[in-house]
Amino acid sequence: MFTQRNKVLLVTVLVVAVIFSFASVMMAKEYVPGTPLKVGFIYVGPIGDLGWSYAHDEARRICEDTFPWLETVYVESVAEGSEGLYIDKLIMEEGCDVVLTTSFGFMDGTLISAQKYPDKIFAHCSGFKRNPNMMTYMADFYQIYYLNGLIAGALTKTNKTAYIGAFPIPEVKRHMGAFAVGVRETTPKAEVLVRWIYEWFSPTAAKEAAEALIADGCDVFAFTEDSPTIVQVAGEKGLPSFGHYSPMYDFSPEYVVSGQIAHWEAVYLDFLAKVYAGAYTAHNLADVDYWWLLKEKAVEMGAKPGMLMNPAYEDELKEKKVNDPVLGMISVYDLVMKRLEQMSDPSMVFDPFNGPIFDRDGNLKVPEGLRMSVFELTTIDWAVDGIVGPWE
Repeated sequence: MFTQRNKVLLVTVLVVAVIFSFASVMMAKEYVPGTPLKVGFIYVGPIGDLGWSYAHDEARRICEDTFPWLETVYVESVAEGSEGLYIDKLIMEEGCDVVLTTSFGFMDGTLISAQKYPDKIFAHCSGFKRNPNMMTYMADFYQIYYLNGLIAGALTKTNKTAYIGAFPIPEVKRHMGAFAVGVRETTPKAEVLVRWIYEWFSPTAAKEAAEALIADGCDVFAFTEDSPTIVQVAGEKGLPSFGHYSPMYDFSPEYVVSGQIAHWEAVYLDFLAKVYAGAYTAHNLADVDYWWLLKEKAVEMGAKPGMLMNPAYEDELKEKKVNDPVLGMISVYDLVMKRLEQMSDPSMVFDPFNGPIFDRDGNLKVPEGLRMSVFELTTIDWAVDGIVGPWE
């Protein structure tokens, strides 16, 4: 006999089945080109860090202002290793068609999610693992770190420059190496003293590291940490520094010489337009990698937009001369301008990692006449000659 209790149970089962089926359909729904597109961003830091996450969020807002068919959502301060949970929420609860994860430590979790949701589109920043529905991208600063290094080598009075690094991963080691190449080009005896803080965003750790390097005699500062703390600490001591990821001139107008400014919107606008047009789908991203540099205008050298170099330092850099094997005697100021021009040209006739380049143990890593490949740059784990301090 079919009792009232059984009827209630049956209805409950049917409702659950319908909900589950609906969720499954939603989960499996593939983006249809030309229709409204919803994109979720996952940030490792707070959007108010004024560094890495701030720059990504600026780009997100530019994209949303540019494309009327685009809707975006974001999650900030996500710990590396927990990204899978947030990807689930962006897809299942927010209905995102595309998920962009913006930290190297999100790489494995993003790949697992890409395999879990094969009909959704993923993009991972700064990594190297891809899938048919997951591409990689990077607006890289190594060329600009080299230019900053040229300036740092010219400005140091103690022959000790400083680099505070977040984590000892290839991206940061590449930037540190390029900075060291530049420093040594203008002052061959100068060194780059290193401190790792093992945090992407930690003003406290950044302050302690900067103060320790000042105590060691360092007098010019570069860094990878997502706040303006180091330019403030250096400025309080009257020491020059370079901004990182976003314009930091206003935090120390007298002492921020130049810096690196990201234009993530260059990558995002191109990628999302191609998704909307149907050129990129959940099935053809396995070989897509945006490795965008100066020539693609994904990055910019400057203390702030429109100020390539703080005018307060121009005379000193014009007085300092170096003997370049090709250009002859040239001021550091003119050398910076020439290298910037060469690396911004589509033919990119110059690269900081042109050989010969030695590691700090005296081993020849890049022979004369050769240049490091993108793969070698993105997997670099050796210390360029002139770098002093722990490497892991």
